[in-house]
Amino acid sequence: MSDDSHYVPPKVWTWNPDSGGRFAKINRPTAGATHDKALPVGRHPLQLYSLATPNGVKVTVMLEELLARGHAGAEYDAWLININDGDQFGSGFVAVNPNSKIPALLDRSTSPATRVFESGAILLYLAEKFCEFLPAPAHGRAECLSWLFWQVGSAPYVGGGFGHFYAYAPAKIQYAIDRFALETKRQLDVLDHRLGESRFLAGADYTIADMAVWPWYGSFVKGTMYGAAEFLAVHEYRNVIRWADEIAARPAVRRGQAVNRSWGDGPRVPERHGAGDIDAALAAAP
Repeated sequence: MSDDSHYVPPKVWTWNPDSGGRFAKINRPTAGATHDKALPVGRHPLQLYSLATPNGVKVTVMLEELLARGHAGAEYDAWLININDGDQFGSGFVAVNPNSKIPALLDRSTSPATRVFESGAILLYLAEKFCEFLPAPAHGRAECLSWLFWQVGSAPYVGGGFGHFYAYAPAKIQYAIDRFALETKRQLDVLDHRLGESRFLAGADYTIADMAVWPWYGSFVKGTMYGAAEFLAVHEYRNVIRWADEIAARPAVRRGQAVNRSWGDGPRVPERHGAGDIDAALAAAP
């Protein structure tokens, strides 16, 4: 693949399976299962099928925060979905999430069991189920949900846009990188302005809005995403850095980060079936 400024799109696009770079094997233009594979089911009310990407971390942090507040009903089994191996295209996973993306949640405390997919929807579902991390007054709820859905709408520019063309695309295309770098910095500036006037995104209290935004933008300003900290001059966003550090220091956040992680630095808990799984990983970590 080359950066061809003379490229003319064909009248009808056709899929070239070899053109997707690093993720060519897991992206395709059709939906549905590619193979039969039942999902495992553990003993807890909540069954999470996920991976410790930013979207997956949102949910494990929320679950650990709920447990820290004493909600026994938030006990969960977290099963690893290896997207590089195509686990998300198994028939069992597709039945829980027809969009074949992690994370996916199955709440077996209801009859019939309730499936919830899309990370923002899962955060909202759990917040309403346990009456936590979502302000009750109308103005607070509106502020929280506005920032939650801001993240849902913005993340594709950061992950599928900037992240893909800067870190993963088989060819470096200046126009694409510049376009998405501009938008990523604009989004960071939006956050920096907000966090200059408020401790957390929805106000004085930590909410699901912070849980949604932190794994993406907190990682950016702390230099752990795409190796792009210097390129994007993230040191400029001092309010975001202050906020990111405060959230990272929360014990439940550290616990949630470890779940469904099978790579990288820090504690790894590929599958979580009880608090002891995380306790052991944290104790063994340097």
